[in-house]
Amino acid sequence: MARTEKRAVLSLWAVVRASMGALCLFDTATSFVWGQRLGVTSRTRGCMRAFVSSRGSTVQLPPLRERQGRVVKAASRPQTPSMVTSVKVSEPMTVTEKIIAKACGRSSVAPNDNVWVRTDVLMTHDVCGPGTIGNFYKEFGPKAKVWDPEGVVIIPDQYIFTADPRANRNVDILRDFVNQQDIKYFYDITDRGNFKVNPDYKGVCHVALAQEGHTRPGEVLFGTDSHTCNAGAFGQFATGIGNTDASFVMGTGKLLIKSPASMQFALEGEMPDHLLAKDIILQIIGDIGVAGATYRSMEFAGSALGQLSMEERQTLCNMAIEAGGKNGVIPADHVTTAYVDARNAGNKPYEIFNADQNAKYFSKQRYDVGNLEPVVAKPHSPDNKALARDCRDTKIDRVYIGSCTGGKTEDFAAAARILQNQKVRVPTFLVPATQKVYNDIQTMTIGGRTLASIFREAGCLEPASPSCAACLGGPADTYARMNEPFQCVSTTNRNFPGRMGHKGAGIYLASPYTAAASAITGFVTDPREVFEFDKGKRWAVEDILSAGLEVADN
Repeated sequence: MARTEKRAVLSLWAVVRASMGALCLFDTATSFVWGQRLGVTSRTRGCMRAFVSSRGSTVQLPPLRERQGRVVKAASRPQTPSMVTSVKVSEPMTVTEKIIAKACGRSSVAPNDNVWVRTDVLMTHDVCGPGTIGNFYKEFGPKAKVWDPEGVVIIPDQYIFTADPRANRNVDILRDFVNQQDIKYFYDITDRGNFKVNPDYKGVCHVALAQEGHTRPGEVLFGTDSHTCNAGAFGQFATGIGNTDASFVMGTGKLLIKSPASMQFALEGEMPDHLLAKDIILQIIGDIGVAGATYRSMEFAGSALGQLSMEERQTLCNMAIEAGGKNGVIPADHVTTAYVDARNAGNKPYEIFNADQNAKYFSKQRYDVGNLEPVVAKPHSPDNKALARDCRDTKIDRVYIGSCTGGKTEDFAAAARILQNQKVRVPTFLVPATQKVYNDIQTMTIGGRTLASIFREAGCLEPASPSCAACLGGPADTYARMNEPFQCVSTTNRNFPGRMGHKGAGIYLASPYTAAASAITGFVTDPREVFEFDKGKRWAVEDILSAGLEVADN
């Protein structure tokens, strides 16, 4: 027995070394021995603590017994994000630090603190889900159960409308797992020939998470997708993790993370009518570079945020990862609570956090949005920024409007605004992020015409089945995949070689305004060259409805 226990202790020391060395990586390499339902003796834990203490780390190990119940108090649906109840502030903190402190049960955390956090939601999809599930059963046993059947959200979205047998098998694996585990939130698709007959199927996971009410202020959301940071728009800590970490969360509801330092990006001034959130985030990434926020929290602040809808805020946070960010976050306000309260799966309580006035930031940058112009990211990097007007001689072969970044309802409304009474000169692909977005395209009107009819009259291709589609390439039969070295203006979030298919293709990342304008001319085009924007008031989707332009009946 003594020899066995000694080997176990030595093994755990090795795990500690490996975990501490790997915390800066995307997959933090946490061990299934820690905090698992396997027996971890007090002596073993003492050895672990002694080892960590000798290294000067601030790792907080999970308690020997699981804490029962939730720490979060019910939100009182505040009109301003000033309520902080469960974290007693001992030191000034940023938004991300406060959320992490709550999740690990500490009064405060600082950058580089290694802490165990409790998870509110774990999301996975058809690409990473099977690997996560396989590792879960391997490490926890063939009869293991997930820590919370309502905390795991499974959304097939990546390789859905394809004949590829491996892609289709992945969805079957998800379905079997859901049945075994009684997972409550599974957005399944059974008939790929007609997505409309699948009421449970939603589409792109990040947009569906928000639309189906799984994003709430103050929570911790992990997802097996790098763009999980999209949900930071709701004032929560949301970040992508690897399959190994996800399988650990699946079994324990906890994860060891390093608290990131925060970078503040203050957006001030009045948003001009020609500017969209995509222009802002491309500007920021172009300024700081694709490694400029590596393992840091990108916290957005400033008066201009109040002029952005929840969908535009998602666009900002979505591309934090393109700058290397651990997460992006926007403090919740009345716009956030109105969106969340209208959806909120399970009607769960939530909590709102604001940064303290004297919180410490790694850096602070300020942007006057009134001075910003439409920009693009040229091939082959999201930080290869250029003004759209400086690329007017760049000929393109196609335009792609879609993805979690640029395939939301307001993205299509913005594109339709530009395309009214115009004709496109290049193939223009429309891929709604979700079924709801698809339906909005069919029913929402501008000037008495539905978005769908505007697109049709402009010569665009018919809106496709909601999914990630060509955003990440996929099998050869993926819709709109670039199987030839085309030049494309796209509202997606990445333009690495081969990202949308052919390695020789060139992808120009742009806003929906710029994408639509480029479709009209056949060249990369500043939208101001083809559309007369309002110089006095910024247009928004809400203006369509408030102006009495009713949603169509058919």
